[in-house]
Amino acid sequence: MPESIPIRKIIHVDMDAFYASVEQLDNPELVGKPIAVGGGSTRGVVSAASYEARKFGVRSAMSGRLAQKLCPDLIFVKTRFDRYREISAQIRKVFFEYTDLVEPLSLDEAYLDVTENKKGNPSATLIAQEIRAEIKKRTGLNASAGISINKFIAKVASDINKPNGQKTVPPEEVQTFLEELDIKKFYGVGKVTKEKMYRHGIFTGADLKGKSLEFLEEHFGKSGAHYFNIVRGIHHSKVKPERTRKSLAAERTFSENISSEIFMLERLQDIAEEVERRLQKSKVAGRTITLKIKYSDFTQQTRSKTLPFYISSKELLMEHVKDLLFQQKMKESVRLLGISLSNLNNEEKKEQPDADDSIDVQLKLQF
Repeated sequence: MPESIPIRKIIHVDMDAFYASVEQLDNPELVGKPIAVGGGSTRGVVSAASYEARKFGVRSAMSGRLAQKLCPDLIFVKTRFDRYREISAQIRKVFFEYTDLVEPLSLDEAYLDVTENKKGNPSATLIAQEIRAEIKKRTGLNASAGISINKFIAKVASDINKPNGQKTVPPEEVQTFLEELDIKKFYGVGKVTKEKMYRHGIFTGADLKGKSLEFLEEHFGKSGAHYFNIVRGIHHSKVKPERTRKSLAAERTFSENISSEIFMLERLQDIAEEVERRLQKSKVAGRTITLKIKYSDFTQQTRSKTLPFYISSKELLMEHVKDLLFQQKMKESVRLLGISLSNLNNEEKKEQPDADDSIDVQLKLQF
């Protein structure tokens, strides 16, 4: 590996089927059964599925109706975010006993930089084992982990031995690991990108590595340089304890389709109020307003407007959301509306890798 690549000891911890596992923990009668969190109403969408349900193809973001069709014995349970947040706080407490460099991605996953840690343990692999055991002891839940030299590889590795397992990719194995990896397992390569890569003969990391930077930029635009670097183990992003929020949003799915724009404005008032509450909690304001519309035929449309000044009040939000709503006539009745505010006043310049971040790989850091 090139000596210019920063070598850190990064752990990505990912709870196994978190919401569903919490429900099974609190209700032992659900253990071993296929359950879906959310999605129980006529228009509901699945928030999470137990591993028993996943065997039938049930996935998050799937409509409850389709989930029930795939798994006739599926049990729907209501979401309880207060409970999930409570357990998430217990899990994060464990993380901070090992390092202050914790970057939460959601309630159920986080990056930890343990290059230097509070336990003085030189082995990131052993630290990950301890953390998973401690989480199990305190919450009764299983976690999986990936351990490697940067966030990207750790994230990919955490999925290898799920559930309730971990995978370490030490510096000397990074290149082999990435070259042998199926391209669809690269974090950030979604369904559309995967199919496009297949069309260009890219099925593995080795295939990706064989393409020039010029080829990747020509066919994948700005993402081309990202793919060129990650397949070589180059990913400079540090674990950031305070992640900069890029947008704030709220949306609502309606029990019945709405065709009247007057009714839509009433619903948007409530949504704008929720966005205002979140903005105040985060102490930010934004300049770009986006109205999200999902029609009854499931097609989706977004309409955006960027202002020359920052706003955070629901009154100003609604003033511009109203303009966006009446920008053009609705083509169908509407099943979902959402408002987001981006281009926030907390955005910072993109951080560049520090010159002293590079550590000679010949040190053979203990992983």
